Amino acid sequence: MSSNKETPIKTIGFVLLVCLVCAALVSISAVQLKPLQTANKLLDQQTKILEAANLLETAGNDIVGVYNKYVEAKMIDLNSGDFIEGDPLAFDERRNSRDSAKSDKPKNDIAGINRRSHDAVVYLVRNDQGSVDTVILPIVGSGLWDLMFGFVGLDADLNTIKSVVYSDHKETPGLGAEVMNPKWKALWPGKKVYGDDNKVAIELVKGGAKPDDIYGVDALSGATLTSKGVTNTLHFWFGEEGYAPFIAKNRGGLK
Repeated sequence: MSSNKETPIKTIGFVLLVCLVCAALVSISAVQLKPLQTANKLLDQQTKILEAANLLETAGNDIVGVYNKYVEAKMIDLNSGDFIEGDPLAFDERRNSRDSAKSDKPKNDIAGINRRSHDAVVYLVRNDQGSVDTVILPIVGSGLWDLMFGFVGLDADLNTIKSVVYSDHKETPGLGAEVMNPKWKALWPGKKVYGDDNKVAIELVKGGAKPDDIYGVDALSGATLTSKGVTNTLHFWFGEEGYAPFIAKNRGGLK
């Protein structure tokens, strides 16, 4: 009788022991894999930055080597547009935007980001002569389902677009996810961000932009809200609460 009464207790004890062992293994694996996950995340970011700089084909399998040779990451204060001291590798825009001490609510949150970090990282891409010929600016804004993260590559004039590369989104395949389509990406080079009045003029055009429209890019077919989100994101980040102060201070050339 006593043996039968002890059976459930032994079973529960065994289950708890298995759970503890599994939890310990998962915890150990997570700790051991974290450096690898961090390295993979950084490699993916560097790959997208090289794509935005039109250096991905040059890099081939040497993403890190080409990135380190041509790209310099620098911190800026978004309000003033000034370069500031800081570690770009340690900077996390998503973490900062959740910290009220390191972020603010935009006055005109057309990008739907809720909060904007005080600081940002910009990427200066130099040619073989050492001159800055491309500036990569990170962007974030709402799509249909969630925030979309990406990069805009600008010519040294800080007005001519070289590329728009999205790196993280949850848009619908075949619709909003067409932001990843090479054909759509190919529509951006040569477009202008600012009009003659210095106001942000770039936009996605429903039904397609005219061939001579230097500010218009074809909207995503069947993805009206995603297209509107991209336009709003660009208008926010190239406006006064985004990179406009930085751009205004550096239109004479970056060193």
